[in-house]
Amino acid sequence: MDPARFADDLSAIPAALRRLADALSGGLPGLERARTLLAPPRLRVLVLGMGSSAYAAAVVAREARSLGRDVVVELASTALLPPPADDLVVVAVSATGGSAEVLQAVEGYRGAGRLIAVTNVEDSPLAARADLVVPLVAGVEASGVSCRTFRHTLVVLAALLRPAVPVAGHASTAAASVPVLLGVREPATLARDAAASADELLGSAASWIDDVDRLLGGPDGTFLLAPVERLSSAQQSALMLREVPRRPAWASETGDWSHVDVYLSKTLDYRALLFAGSVWDGAALDWLSSRAATVVLVGSSPALSADLNLRYRGDDDPAVALLVEPLVAELLAARWHGADPDFAWSRSLS
Repeated sequence: MDPARFADDLSAIPAALRRLADALSGGLPGLERARTLLAPPRLRVLVLGMGSSAYAAAVVAREARSLGRDVVVELASTALLPPPADDLVVVAVSATGGSAEVLQAVEGYRGAGRLIAVTNVEDSPLAARADLVVPLVAGVEASGVSCRTFRHTLVVLAALLRPAVPVAGHASTAAASVPVLLGVREPATLARDAAASADELLGSAASWIDDVDRLLGGPDGTFLLAPVERLSSAQQSALMLREVPRRPAWASETGDWSHVDVYLSKTLDYRALLFAGSVWDGAALDWLSSRAATVVLVGSSPALSADLNLRYRGDDDPAVALLVEPLVAELLAARWHGADPDFAWSRSLS
């Protein structure tokens, strides 16, 4: 890892998304063959991954299940995997193609003709084990931190799992928080829309990063909340704050927060980054306000108030938000590392 290069990787997100859009429009290698393999009815799909790959996969799989597909995501580290079967296709996701847990998990599925690798490294050990390879086209992440590959995993898995015939009304009837990845919009169009929003958010960072730093940089860490349909935004954001500046950070689903994390808001200097869009936003903010917590609200939520409400182009489109909103925490992570590359903050607590 080279966290000092993380900011460079973030600045390259819009261009990388546009390259992915071009690749999808031109025929992403392996994609159509993989979609054919995944096409039969009553087929079971098992997606394996770790870390941000699993975060992204879980979001896409949840929407796929809402459309009737049998898609399950498992951490590759589990020993409880289903046996190979004629009605089972395994999609193994690893940005580097070298995750030890993923490589071990796919051993039992090799040679059956139903193992798809989704990876950013087409000559990786995972690619060598797979029957089909679908590339992420994210380019080299100089920092070694999965930021572009996280977003490309969302788009590529959506392209893999979207129905052959768009579901009538899916895009128009979805709840406001649902990131419609598998609807009528082509994945290439989504990638381009997200690139434009990411450009805008990156370009405006100088106007809000000082405030976000001041509001979220407390002694007890940062707490991140997101709707279940976009839970990966909270998970990825927390991971970036841990991985780059090595600060404590925890992710919760907004509704579940009232059951699993509300307790700490009573005893800690509680600093929360809330990604708007859950029907449970108001309940969480009521608790946070009553306990004098500090809250940064990201996204479209006109009826709610916080210490800072950060808006950006496209934040009212949940699918675009899914790809763009983690940039807030990622840019904060880069800032914190740049200001404290030796992690002196941890010594100041002792």
